[in-house]
Amino acid sequence: MNKVQTAKAPAAIGPYVQGMVVNNLFYSSGQIPLTAEGTLVEGDIAAQTHQVFKNLQAVLEEANSSFEQVVKTTVFIKNMDDFGTINEVYGEYFPEHKPARSCVEVARLPKDVQIEIEVIALVRT
Repeated sequence: MNKVQTAKAPAAIGPYVQGMVVNNLFYSSGQIPLTAEGTLVEGDIAAQTHQVFKNLQAVLEEANSSFEQVVKTTVFIKNMDDFGTINEVYGEYFPEHKPARSCVEVARLPKDVQIEIEVIALVRT
């Protein structure tokens, strides 16, 4: 197992890492709309979702992967009414390649954010 750590995404705020690579698969921790400096992105769900994808891109790159290599995503949202907007932003990052996905409405997320996304991806060898 190899841990993935990059300064281009927010540092873990607990006893975990940004991601792990095991047998050519990358497992990300959930990414929330924090900047790499740890500042919470204010604004609408679209702005927050773009920041989450920016963080995911950074950890995927550090793991020698990309959005095109993502096998599965799990999306946690605070309000299912935001699903349409989230889906539009999501589609910008997965325009042709469509990984498997789960989307779950939850009561609360870390730092009371509106969205958190985790991915599983293949790692280029």
